[in-house]
Amino acid sequence: MTKRIFRSICLVALVVFLASFVLSMGVLYEYFSDVQQAQLKMQTSLAAQGVGNEGIGYFRDFQAANYRITWIGEDGSVLYDSDSDTAGMENHLERTEIKQALSEGYGESRRYSSTLMERSLYSAQRLPDGTILRLSISQDSILTLLLGMMQPICIIAAVALLLSVILAIRLSQEIVKPLNEINLDAPLTNEGYDELAPFLSRIDSQQKQIHQQELELQRKQNELNTIIGSMKEGMVLLNQRGEIISINPAARRLLDAQQEPVGTDMTELGRIPGLKEMFSKVLRGEPGEQTLELHEERYQIDVEPIISGNAVKGAAVFFFNVTEKEKAEQMRREFTANVSHELKTPLHSISGYAELLKNNMVREADRIPFAGRIYDEAQRLIRLVEDIISLSHLDEGADGMCRERVDLYELAVQAVQSLKPEAESAGVTVELSGGPAVLNGAAPLLYSIIYNLCDNAIKYNHENGKVIVDIQKEDAAIVLSVRDTGIGIAPEHQERVFERFYRVDKSHSKAVGGTGLGLSIVKHAARIHNAIIEVESVVGEGTTVMIRFAEGTG
Repeated sequence: MTKRIFRSICLVALVVFLASFVLSMGVLYEYFSDVQQAQLKMQTSLAAQGVGNEGIGYFRDFQAANYRITWIGEDGSVLYDSDSDTAGMENHLERTEIKQALSEGYGESRRYSSTLMERSLYSAQRLPDGTILRLSISQDSILTLLLGMMQPICIIAAVALLLSVILAIRLSQEIVKPLNEINLDAPLTNEGYDELAPFLSRIDSQQKQIHQQELELQRKQNELNTIIGSMKEGMVLLNQRGEIISINPAARRLLDAQQEPVGTDMTELGRIPGLKEMFSKVLRGEPGEQTLELHEERYQIDVEPIISGNAVKGAAVFFFNVTEKEKAEQMRREFTANVSHELKTPLHSISGYAELLKNNMVREADRIPFAGRIYDEAQRLIRLVEDIISLSHLDEGADGMCRERVDLYELAVQAVQSLKPEAESAGVTVELSGGPAVLNGAAPLLYSIIYNLCDNAIKYNHENGKVIVDIQKEDAAIVLSVRDTGIGIAPEHQERVFERFYRVDKSHSKAVGGTGLGLSIVKHAARIHNAIIEVESVVGEGTTVMIRFAEGTG
């Protein structure tokens, strides 16, 4: 802006100088021409009196100096000329000043030479005898004067230009200074040109709008950052070149990004197999998906195109942890297979014994044992179906069960009493120790925990073995402990014994008639009560299962 003002001032100064110079020269030139014309008129009048008195003899001793004197007859012929021979001169009757003198008594005119470098002034007066006396004088034209004065003109122009430049610099700085010193943070506090008031008011209004928009954008950005930052799933936004423009903490952890990865090529940072091919497809508008292992867990990677105005502007990469999903799917498949197998075994037994009885292929003495086997297998089938129903109910969270204040020790007494016949049949002694321990929970689930733990301890014990059930209060917790002197659990099996249908010793499990769902029911019931399960076991010496409940568990 300063340059434009500077150039404008210089240009205006130069134009004004030139215009003033030209106008001044024109006015002065015409003024002096008028003065010279008046002098020429006076000289013409004096010469006319002399010629009128003396006739042509007046010209004998006359000194013309710078004037040219021409005496013209009434018919326009030249009678005398101070510069030229009258014989070769043309008729002057059509000259402007001659016509005017003949008609009015006096006439004058001004004419330029053919080169425009000289101008002549003419003054003509009619004499009493009808002849015309004309005086003329030559003067330089204004163009000649300008050429002659070129040097002083250039000096004056240079000085004027220099002064204009200096003045333009100072003026432009002074003009722009209030603009440069405007406080845009508080536009209405500025003192400057009144003409800027509407402009500053508009700026103030727009700044308020921008401030509100910034606050709104910041709020939305904070909300978005909070949402993205709290996501367990990883998310990365890429531009068209595959460079990261946004990444959340979960994705940074998955990709092992130690420094700020924004601006980094995604394929170089993550080095995920197949990502480059998926990104190439995304640029064509085709989404991509693959599953791979990261940090010992399974992740599903989805790459979706970001489309704006029918053009792909980038891509969004999502990392979904599908480890639990795949485990659940695997467990579902295993559960389905195990259920099918566990149901088929007793059904086949029942069907086989029933078929033999139906076809009268059993001796009379064997009918009662066959019926007993059919009954045992049916009971096993019933227990299996009941356990499956219980697990299904527990999977749903057992929300319908009533929760109340329950004494865990009383439930243990009931469970031990219920299992007494089974323990005596197996030659196992069951002991109960501890004291009252009240907590808030679902009594049927708590009973099933104690019952199944004791049932397992009896079934997988040695003859003349022991099962010790202990209930104690420890600090703010209630600890249920079931210890046996049985076969024990190897370390590699200890984490899996609570899986459905998982058996450490499958041959022994078949012999004792277990469904393989007891410990799974224990796990689910404990989880519903926010309890912690701990297992300690030595192969051949026995197993201790401890379940730790918070005293106020609900």
